[in-house]
Amino acid sequence: MRFLNNPAFDLTYDDVFMVPSKSDVSSRMDVDLSSTDGTGTTIPIVVANMTAISGRRMAETVARRGAIAVIPQDIPIQIVSDVIGWVKTRHPFFDTPVTLAPHETVADAIDLITKRAHGALIVVENDKPVGIVTEADLERVDRFTQVHAVMSKDLVTLNSDVTPHEAFDFLNTHRRRLAPVVDKSGKLVGILTKTGALRATLYTPALDAKGKLRIAAAVGINGDVAGKAKSLLDAGADVLVVDTAHGHQAKMIEALKIIRALDPKVPIVAGNIVTPEGVKDLIDAGADIIKVGVGPGAMCTTRMQTGVGRPQFTAVLECAAEAKKYGKTVWADGGVRHPRDVALALAAGASQVMIGSWFAGTYESPSDLNKDSNGRLYKESFGMASARAVAARTATEGAFDRARKALFEEGISSSRMYINPERPGVEDLLDEIIAGVRSSCTYAGARSLADFHEKAVVGIQSASGYAEGRPLFQSWTK
Repeated sequence: MRFLNNPAFDLTYDDVFMVPSKSDVSSRMDVDLSSTDGTGTTIPIVVANMTAISGRRMAETVARRGAIAVIPQDIPIQIVSDVIGWVKTRHPFFDTPVTLAPHETVADAIDLITKRAHGALIVVENDKPVGIVTEADLERVDRFTQVHAVMSKDLVTLNSDVTPHEAFDFLNTHRRRLAPVVDKSGKLVGILTKTGALRATLYTPALDAKGKLRIAAAVGINGDVAGKAKSLLDAGADVLVVDTAHGHQAKMIEALKIIRALDPKVPIVAGNIVTPEGVKDLIDAGADIIKVGVGPGAMCTTRMQTGVGRPQFTAVLECAAEAKKYGKTVWADGGVRHPRDVALALAAGASQVMIGSWFAGTYESPSDLNKDSNGRLYKESFGMASARAVAARTATEGAFDRARKALFEEGISSSRMYINPERPGVEDLLDEIIAGVRSSCTYAGARSLADFHEKAVVGIQSASGYAEGRPLFQSWTK
């Protein structure tokens, strides 16, 4: 990457823009977004290890599209192991259906139907689909009604050996938005939408050597670091993220050395830091990938409370350049709010972009779905240093120690992340992000992420320059 005009100060994503270069890349689909950092992703997106955002449904869904999710460190190891095992058994093409038995109630269906963005439940008897329930079927119906009374029995199914193109044509011919997928014996193995069939031709799943979906897990720097890391590795984690707010410290370096001594066969990510010195020290201690970002996240109050942090574009640019000296890479963690920000982070040299709050307002995030006074759907998100997160993290400690730690929390404990009716699922957001990134690469004349970082030309702009690029959703005349 090169600058049009040399910066005199540190820069955020809003402070910069990319100019087009001569290009022979005629289609955005000619761009390969596969990572080269050893994580095995086919698109450069990581779901942040935040309790309100990254769970098993999120991990399964994004891995099927080529990204990877990091399960947070605050969750008990046994539960994380169960999540990893569950994700590893998911189908790389078909979505996992949410199922009910015929005798279960409409109330049960209402609780479950928003667990997937497609808004449908499969009614199953003896492992075979017997009906489908949609949101429309549940309207103005007594909550104690059994689902067999409201389900659609006009069932069409897809065979498990169907190709994406065949599946789309079948659903289109039968005027169906989705259908259950069954094996030769008629047993349910998945569910597929028309859009899902299309996406299967546009994305490549992030798969391990055994053809299973990839998933990452986080571990902290306190307590039995070796024991926790070994448990996560034994469970099948494909990436290990050693995570703390202030990554450039002695305990992080000690933790990295301990984990490196286990001789893990997966990449070790460590952070967070914002300086080249931090990059060097963590790489020397055993990290393969460095997580960059202090304070840019939507749920983070670190900069306002402590004054500590650094504008994210400059932090990623300098840290990526330092990591490259040692044959290593960085992840850009936080501060992205638009597809342009993801593209700029990659242009600055990040191998992946970590996203948190942007994905919180999707059906796949673990938080419960709520409705405000105006009927708008939302989910609650919170920072991992907030009072809410600290309370969960210290649940096994004594009341005195918990009370003392609660006095020093940072971060937002409750924020409403509204569901976008146009893009309610994380896959919808991935479509928007990846389309933007691919297009950015074509503007730079780049066919890969490494090529993009080398060829991107970036300039510095005023606040007015940024405002000029924002779309208008109504006329500016009265």
